[in-house]
Amino acid sequence: QVQLAESGGGSVQAGGSLRLSCSASGSIFSSSTLAWYRQTPGQQRELVARITRGGSIYYKDSVKDRFTISRDNDKNTVYLQMNSLKPEDTGVYYCNQKWWTTASFWEEYWGQGTQVTVSS
Repeated sequence: QVQLAESGGGSVQAGGSLRLSCSASGSIFSSSTLAWYRQTPGQQRELVARITRGGSIYYKDSVKDRFTISRDNDKNTVYLQMNSLKPEDTGVYYCNQKWWTTASFWEEYWGQGTQVTVSS
């Protein structure tokens, strides 16, 4: 069983910065793909950024050049540095950890979410 705990959310004005952290339990962290998703009321959860076990990174187009995802396998923690925040970045941010099991399926876990509010 993996437990994920996000922190770092809050309220900022447009143009500000926040750094989200997600700490994970368990020993599978370094073998996992880690991601940050965002959800707003009435909308589906959307992928914001992802980093694979090998370090390959994906960003949603709207956050490229503003957000940076990184991981520290020694601390079992994934980060999302968010700069130049815009009101449309507002939402609940969820941490996701997944890995390919020996039984040939993806196993994944979610954090409880942290609210980010950007005011204009």
